[in-house]
Amino acid sequence: MADPRIIDLRSDTVTLPSDAMRRAIAEAPVGDDVFGEDPSVLRLEAMAAERTGKEAAVFVASGTMSNLVAIMSHCDRGDEAIAGSEAHILHYEVAGAAAVAGVQLRAATNDARGRFDIDEVAALVRGQNVHFPRTALLCLENTQNRCGGAVIPVEHVEDLAALAHAHGVRVHIDGARIFNAAVAAGMPVADLAASADSIGFCLSKGLGAPVGSVLCGPAAFIARARKMRKMLGGGMRQAGIIAAAGVYALDHMVDRLADDHDNAQALARGLAELPMIDLDPASVETNIVIFRVRGDWLDFARGLKESGVLASVYGERTLRMVTHYGIGRADVDEALARVRHAAAALA
Repeated sequence: MADPRIIDLRSDTVTLPSDAMRRAIAEAPVGDDVFGEDPSVLRLEAMAAERTGKEAAVFVASGTMSNLVAIMSHCDRGDEAIAGSEAHILHYEVAGAAAVAGVQLRAATNDARGRFDIDEVAALVRGQNVHFPRTALLCLENTQNRCGGAVIPVEHVEDLAALAHAHGVRVHIDGARIFNAAVAAGMPVADLAASADSIGFCLSKGLGAPVGSVLCGPAAFIARARKMRKMLGGGMRQAGIIAAAGVYALDHMVDRLADDHDNAQALARGLAELPMIDLDPASVETNIVIFRVRGDWLDFARGLKESGVLASVYGERTLRMVTHYGIGRADVDEALARVRHAAAALA
């Protein structure tokens, strides 16, 4: 092929820091974060708390650590947490809730757009019975990764939170891509998170930082979360080196998420034109495009890789492509040309 570039659409975790972000990293003022003395970490945590509308925040190594620390901080061992049937917590976090936190997960059905049936959630909340674990936490996800990056409407979050709180159940949002949700919904993250007790978000996806997530919530909750982070080996000492990338990301990388959404729409429209691809472009709300392949899908996936387009295999006949920083409209157009070539080779 004449163009040798690899167009990596596997995930928005493959972003590389910009030159300006690298300068921010190199020039970051640092101290010992476990002693609470790293100025870059303190600045990032303050910015995160303000953006999410919460009292306090703690910088952690990853989104998985953020969710696990939240579960450990909200729940006691032997408690139960409700999570979506398509939740990242349930599918991709190595059963940490059970193995580390001693918390059982119970699945509520996500529909195609990531939403819950309120009545089902109500039925899943355990009553007072000597045989039952305590239902301590309801975990939501926004955007909903496995449901095509769907945005969970704020009204739905508020209804679920009201139900949970009426039963004494706290609410945590896995907001790995909450800034994508906010940009798509045209509202601040704080509004999307207002009814939740805690929220974590990733810096290392669409925001383009090399590593890190931030967990936000009430001050007392964050104090406990900081201790849980330390227990998990998350005391990172001069963590300002990486926190500075997060500060830069919140200052400079949020508004450009709209470009990723536009590129995902263009990608979806182009894919939907191919007879062998089953995809409704209207289902693409943010930067994630999930589609089904008719015919010999494994050969098609291999053909994409051989042509230099990287996608994630997301299940039987199902592929995922994610637009992100470093992928422009020209890259989308080139990727579509290669997809068409791979499809023609099979036909």
